Amino acid sequence: MEKSKIFLVIQSESEESLGNETPLYIRHFTSFRYREIATPNKSARNDKEKLFLYAYFAKAVFTFARKFVIINYLICQYRGKCMNLKDYTLKIGYLVGGKYVEDSIEFAQVKGGYSSERFDLVDEGGEDAVKIVIYPHEEMKIELAELIYDHYFENKERFFGNGFQSWTSSREYKKGDVQYGLRSLSKLPIARDFSGASGDYRFCEYGRDLYHGFSYCYFRIDEKVELVGSLNERTGYTVFYADMRENVFVAKKDVEGLTIASDYRLFDLVRCQGGYDKVFDEYFALYPRKNTGRVDHLAGYTSWYNYYQNINEEIILHDLNGLKRAGDSANIFQIDDGYETKVGDWDIDEKKFPNGLRPIVDKIHEQGLKAGLWFAPFAAQFNADIVKAHPDWLVGDKHNRKLVSGAAWGGFFALDFEKEEVRDYIKAYFYKVFDEWGFDMVKLDFLYAAAILPRNNKTRGQLMCEAMDFLRECCRDKIILGCGVPLAPAFGVVDACRISCDVENTFKEKFYVKVTNQEIISAKMAMVNSVYRRHLNGRIWANDPDVFFLRDGGMKKAGYTMQQKRLLATVNHMFGNVLFVSDDIGEYDSEKMEILLDAYKKFDGKIISAENIAPEIIKVVFDEGGKKQMLVFDDVKGDYIIQKAD
Repeated sequence: MEKSKIFLVIQSESEESLGNETPLYIRHFTSFRYREIATPNKSARNDKEKLFLYAYFAKAVFTFARKFVIINYLICQYRGKCMNLKDYTLKIGYLVGGKYVEDSIEFAQVKGGYSSERFDLVDEGGEDAVKIVIYPHEEMKIELAELIYDHYFENKERFFGNGFQSWTSSREYKKGDVQYGLRSLSKLPIARDFSGASGDYRFCEYGRDLYHGFSYCYFRIDEKVELVGSLNERTGYTVFYADMRENVFVAKKDVEGLTIASDYRLFDLVRCQGGYDKVFDEYFALYPRKNTGRVDHLAGYTSWYNYYQNINEEIILHDLNGLKRAGDSANIFQIDDGYETKVGDWDIDEKKFPNGLRPIVDKIHEQGLKAGLWFAPFAAQFNADIVKAHPDWLVGDKHNRKLVSGAAWGGFFALDFEKEEVRDYIKAYFYKVFDEWGFDMVKLDFLYAAAILPRNNKTRGQLMCEAMDFLRECCRDKIILGCGVPLAPAFGVVDACRISCDVENTFKEKFYVKVTNQEIISAKMAMVNSVYRRHLNGRIWANDPDVFFLRDGGMKKAGYTMQQKRLLATVNHMFGNVLFVSDDIGEYDSEKMEILLDAYKKFDGKIISAENIAPEIIKVVFDEGGKKQMLVFDDVKGDYIIQKAD
């Protein structure tokens, strides 16, 4: 029989109330998922279990009846009003003296201060903020910290899940959608060591109708948006879960590896309500780290997607000359991976670049362009000399085994930036890049590797924030383009940032994209991320949606129709402010040059709305030049139209 959920709406005779309509659930405190305590048609496996359930139900109702006197409705809809950020249950698990203890604390207990045998708690936040500080009485190893809310998800409601890092899929989810990722495959050692290394698979939960995002999220019904965001990731990543099957919303701290002996801020959350632009304006106005302001708009060239590591001085100078055709529309030329002997060693490959990089930088500057260089400061490929010479510089697990941090270059390890020798090594290379070779910008890649594992009594979030502080110190006032980095720790540090995965040289999505990790190379996923992370562009940095392709041939052929090329260029133009191609522009015909120059321009319109109207169809409403228009595109086939909006 179909089960029916019972909702009880109650009003307190005191100044405190439950706030929202409250589903009657038993919370089981091994995870944030709930068990329903009773429904009219729910059968028990045996009489004893049925008796227990209904006895528990009766006890719950009696307890509520004693405390609350007015029953307004018996069956109702929840979303009549916004979620009360103070209507939480704090679940905290910890080790004291080798014994695991788990406490469940309601906000009513926290208000005004909470005291127990082992710790004190206080919530210092106002009505639309949660700022929980814990004061331990003795050393505590924190194992679990989460805020649990009842939240009834309507069928038309959307939850935005911000991906773990730059490349991770980010989008709105509704009931019945699938948040793709390794999920159960992440438990396989090979998946963890390679494909899973760049994601959150080691410490996040995947499941049916269960969606999650990092640092901030929002709920949207039509034009009404409710944003919940963290203002502090230095105490650990904040992971938001929307459990649409159990109607539960959870804010969870990644506290793995954390032991505290003094006061510690577990949560620092804020809620903003209103239209899409309004809530993000408010959120970033409150965020402690602001836009560095060194970059407004970049347009130009990167060597990666045509040649990959197969670059040399001749190729770079040839394509630099081709960029002259773009004139003043271009302002940057970036040399990507392949100039070095090995990732981690960073010696210039003299066979490829016999004259070094300084003469090339001089020629870039002669064309009136900024010079950019790719660099992965925390990565060292398996066969790098530095791995052999300094194995103690590498991040290892608790068994002192070197931790594989990704599959690129046949696999690589992570350098431990907390070691003074490593910091000196990285600083010395930045000195070469900026002071000896004269580069103006660095594209810093695979940055997640700095915090792939909690260590030294620091969470992943704390390590990532400190790593970004270190990089900003190294780069001084130079431009940083971040890539492969968890976003919130990069807020206010980088000047521009990748907000999508790498774009594939073929438009058609590979068959394995949906069943593997969310960081996979894909034109579709890159465009989806560009649409759904648009709120970052110009607020906290310049968005880099990755490249678009216009070439027909090249060393690595771009398998796009002309319509697909136009679509990707249009999406990048509308949603990004870092606009790169990897083509020999000298070979462009007049049609391609026209597309290029249009795409290089800074978008002077305003995005009014953007959403999926079908699984593969995205509709964007925008205003440009005083005209309200609509872009509708198929992110799988590449078909699209632009027409006047009603």
